[in-house]
Amino acid sequence: MGKERIYNFSAGPSMLPLPVLEKAASELTNYNLSGMSVMEMSHRSKAYQEIFDETKALMREILSVPESHEILFMQGGATGQFAAVAMNLMGATGKADYAVTGNFSSLAAKEAKKYGEVHIAADTTEKKHTVIPRQSELDLSAGASYFHYCANNTIYGTEWDYTPRADCPVVADMSSNLLSKPVDIAGHGLIYAGVQKNMAPAGMAAVIVDKHLAGRELPCTPTILSYKTTIEKDSMYNTPPTYNIYMLGLVLKWVKEMGGLTGMEQLRDLRSGLLYDFLDNSKLFTGCAEKSARSKMNVTFRTGNADLDAKFVREAAANGLVSLAGHRIVGGMRASLYNAMPVEGVRRLVDFMGRFELNNKI
Repeated sequence: MGKERIYNFSAGPSMLPLPVLEKAASELTNYNLSGMSVMEMSHRSKAYQEIFDETKALMREILSVPESHEILFMQGGATGQFAAVAMNLMGATGKADYAVTGNFSSLAAKEAKKYGEVHIAADTTEKKHTVIPRQSELDLSAGASYFHYCANNTIYGTEWDYTPRADCPVVADMSSNLLSKPVDIAGHGLIYAGVQKNMAPAGMAAVIVDKHLAGRELPCTPTILSYKTTIEKDSMYNTPPTYNIYMLGLVLKWVKEMGGLTGMEQLRDLRSGLLYDFLDNSKLFTGCAEKSARSKMNVTFRTGNADLDAKFVREAAANGLVSLAGHRIVGGMRASLYNAMPVEGVRRLVDFMGRFELNNKI
């Protein structure tokens, strides 16, 4: 008998819904009486095309993606999109605006500087990325090809609670909160997400792009990163990440059964509310992000004592609550509460935190 499943609070790759894993396991060696695994199927086969089409249709339905936007499945994760976005969109004017509110938006801006002029429209570095700028605080420039922001900052535990507006296409990295709530797709020229948080196993980026933005790529853009080519070839210019797409389809079916994005949002609010309520009343633990900017996906907190933080992480793991160490950049603790995390997992965490506080009074 193997070890029972634990509560995995990893920021990614993260938990997947247990029913999804069980369904995938039941089909692992023989999908739909085909006599083979999805991993073994030709991406050009009729059987796989049905999987692909269903997954794409489900994503369009659940996210309410308008016909003006295309859904793409691309390799390279969100990091690959740091370059792809700039290569495909910056050619309009040679300039782009970026809001730097955490590590990944900073990396995206640095990558974009290779392909054109980057104007920093907001930078929360001096406030240790504990806040999110309001619309009135954005220093948007004239003539920008697009404005880029990261909707949820996994390392620092902050999240944009509104869709920023600009006089150019708005581009969002939604790697860690896509599928967790309703999204204003039409308000964005492009949304991309590494799928290893809420959507599927690591190794793929889901991209939702306004079709009018395709075809503007710089001459140096690799064909594999061209949105125009990817749209024309329906994400099959080369062999796509077939198993990731299949797993995404299973997750989307689960999301639909759980009440769609409204259901996900209700569970998200319940999970994060339980943990933040505890933190707000704790005498030992302190939340890191400003209350107005708190992420409902990644909750960052600390005791103020590095040794005590390390002890907490060790003892939590011994109690089946794993991957609670904060990112190496900031330390402390981080609990990632993605869609697949059961509410019971958060209740167990809060209960353990209460016991730990009683046993470790400073």
